[in-house]
Amino acid sequence: MASIKDVAAEAGVSVATVSRVLNDHPSVSPAARATVLAAVETLGYRPNAVARSLRTDQTRTLGLVISDVLNPYFTELARSVEEEARALGYSVIIGNADERPELQDHHVRTLLDRRIDGLLVSPTDGGSPLMLDAARAGTAMVFVDRWIPGMDVPVVRADGRTAIHDLVTHLHTLGHRRLAIIAGPAATTTGSERVDAFRDALQEYGLPLPDAYIGQGDFQAASGRRVTEEFLDLPEPPEVVFAADNLMALGALDAIRARGMRVPDDIALAAFDDIAWFVHTDPPITAIAQPTPELGRAAVRALVDRIEGRPPQSVTLPARLVVRRSCGESRGEPPHPSLSPQRSNT
Repeated sequence: MASIKDVAAEAGVSVATVSRVLNDHPSVSPAARATVLAAVETLGYRPNAVARSLRTDQTRTLGLVISDVLNPYFTELARSVEEEARALGYSVIIGNADERPELQDHHVRTLLDRRIDGLLVSPTDGGSPLMLDAARAGTAMVFVDRWIPGMDVPVVRADGRTAIHDLVTHLHTLGHRRLAIIAGPAATTTGSERVDAFRDALQEYGLPLPDAYIGQGDFQAASGRRVTEEFLDLPEPPEVVFAADNLMALGALDAIRARGMRVPDDIALAAFDDIAWFVHTDPPITAIAQPTPELGRAAVRALVDRIEGRPPQSVTLPARLVVRRSCGESRGEPPHPSLSPQRSNT
């Protein structure tokens, strides 16, 4: 059976170059890649991942537990994680928590049993004894998008506070005064953070946020429909519904249309977590976009730093407002200028 040294000799390159090609590392030139792959084909070389892990005590495998694989935001995040991991020579095993803490812990336990080298998690709630024990035991771990307060684990996330302030400013400029929010679960950091940012921005403009205008959702479309129906049944319904994630926004849109109402003529709609679908709705939905691919790549780099003995860093990137036409904007209104990225190290 051919070895990696045989492939290097056949291709006339170093063993390190062969390893980079096999791990799809971007630093290898197209010519060298073609030469190595031709040698692999000629010799019938197949890497033995099991033997390699036994020699190095590493599996070159990362675990990723995401909150909801049906949410396009997390689908895009998972894709960028897989691409960056592959470029750095790692494989990824993905577990879908479906916004259920018990399923999240099941995936975490299973991944740890499989001897993964490190774990990326977007927690479904504010506490998990299993993850706390894993972190204390020295498991390489990074939180992405969401985090568990009080745990000494690097966090890679987007800061939506400024973008939410920009949204409220935009809505106020358009003349809207009664603004409501469909909130995510209060047990998640993103759920509570977005409500707090929304309330703070309203206070800056002297606008109230009555309890009736705070609807409790769960980051699922059905909750967006339910909460919006409750808003529409109020004696004085809001002028704007701001959904704190994309699936709840789609549920809100369903509820509005089911009443025979139109966006934005009868009620305006905005969302956190921009998705490609929003440009195809009628009207296109004004939304806050997170730098999702950058978050996925940064999370992998932070985790690999931890695995390979380098000090990992928390990273915070800004979200930005994308203005479309679901809040009463005119067709010719320019989009809100993008915010410049920034990196926060902790």
